[in-house]
Amino acid sequence: MIRVVLVDDQHLVRAGLRILCDSAPDVETVAEAANGHEAVRAVEEHRPDVVLMDLRMPGMDGVTATARILERHRHTRVVVVTTFDDDENLYGALSVGAFGFLLKDSAPEDLLAAVRRAAAGEPPFSPAVLRRVVGRATERHRPAPAGEDVLPPLTPRERDVLVLLSHGLSNADIAERLHLGVTTVKTHVGSLLTKTGLDNRVRLALLAHSAGIDAD
Repeated sequence: MIRVVLVDDQHLVRAGLRILCDSAPDVETVAEAANGHEAVRAVEEHRPDVVLMDLRMPGMDGVTATARILERHRHTRVVVVTTFDDDENLYGALSVGAFGFLLKDSAPEDLLAAVRRAAAGEPPFSPAVLRRVVGRATERHRPAPAGEDVLPPLTPRERDVLVLLSHGLSNADIAERLHLGVTTVKTHVGSLLTKTGLDNRVRLALLAHSAGIDAD
């Protein structure tokens, strides 16, 4: 059973997420929180596998709460549930270790799939969020890419996967584009994370941008 804590300052949003999570036979909502302070206490008390974290909340925001949670519970998977107008907070959440990012208008089945992926150790990212983050980085740092020397040695297939990942494609989309199995793509992504020492797909996408290969 995947134990989940729901964090959002809007009661209606939390209620909807609870109904969705509790409708799945393998997911259990163990606590709700309306702000970051409550989120930190809930994680301390219930030790969930996954936290679905809002970013904009009164009192302690989601970025600060994520940092506090991961200071003490580094194996907890904090998945940010966000809107498109939260760019700055997305970067903040990424910098403190958020495990994944989803849009609030994601389809219910996509959200449940993301919870399962997070619990299994596979960072879930809405492709649209990934494209937005990388696009924002491109706008800010357009001059002089660092070049491919910032990359560790990669196989040709790993490079192909990295390029498509930087465009916001999911593992399934990459598999279809490269005529590979999804499991094979997951293996390549895992190898990329290991070789680069990074911990999620957004950081890989930003690395591809720094190396100047994201436009390939």
